[in-house]
Amino acid sequence: MPRNQVVNFSEIPTTGKSYRGINIPLLWGAAAEKEYTSHQWASFKQWADKKEFVRKGEKATTIVYYDTIEREKDDEIKKIPFLKMSFVFNQCQLQSYKGEEPKPDQADFVTRIQKADDFINNTGAVVKHGGSRAFYNPAQDYIQMPPTFAFTGTETQNPTEAYYSTKLHELSHWSGVEKRCNRQMGKRFGDDAYAMEELVAEMSSAFLCAGLEITDGPQPDHASYLGDWLTVLKKDKRAILTAAGAASKAGDFLRSLQPTSRDLCPSVPA
Repeated sequence: MPRNQVVNFSEIPTTGKSYRGINIPLLWGAAAEKEYTSHQWASFKQWADKKEFVRKGEKATTIVYYDTIEREKDDEIKKIPFLKMSFVFNQCQLQSYKGEEPKPDQADFVTRIQKADDFINNTGAVVKHGGSRAFYNPAQDYIQMPPTFAFTGTETQNPTEAYYSTKLHELSHWSGVEKRCNRQMGKRFGDDAYAMEELVAEMSSAFLCAGLEITDGPQPDHASYLGDWLTVLKKDKRAILTAAGAASKAGDFLRSLQPTSRDLCPSVPA
């Protein structure tokens, strides 16, 4: 469930050129649907020529390009254009891909908080860094975070606080799947279950931040959820109590995964 996104033109790493025409929205759509964080796409052979190999089981994305065939008509050879399909793989589908590294000229203002890192690491959640969005992928059960240098802070949070509150928000989503807290996660932006899950994750993140002594605050994406939250609360006057209870259960579950459950992140007193 993404918190932010920056759109880049998809490019071919072997040539440095960008895809054009209909392939731009095709690849944007595929990247959004499959939650890829890289904007580099190439065919199986193009990746192999760079000594890069696609992971076993990965599925290609279809693009199209114009080709021509020659036909003789009235003693003239004419070239007739037609659309042809090609199949490409995103950089995120490669065996070697581990996320983005900071560029030398990109300042990193995030200071590591050891007890927060320990708390998150102790859960066993898989966290990847790279791209421009923060989200939890329930199908593949991992958390995606932008690199730390992407966090520059907000009016209410410094970069460190913004990074950790975002990470704890996604960790709260991680807790919600069937094999953990078994919450109704919702399938698309705008439906009630999705809005409720966002409210639970936001409250859980706030509770965890309090326990870890991290300042939480409004995020830029809150405005987009506000209308949906109000709709849920109007339909069910107990929704805020339900969300708070689910958020507390999420925190209890995450604390239960700690070797010393109450030391790193004590629960917020009732």
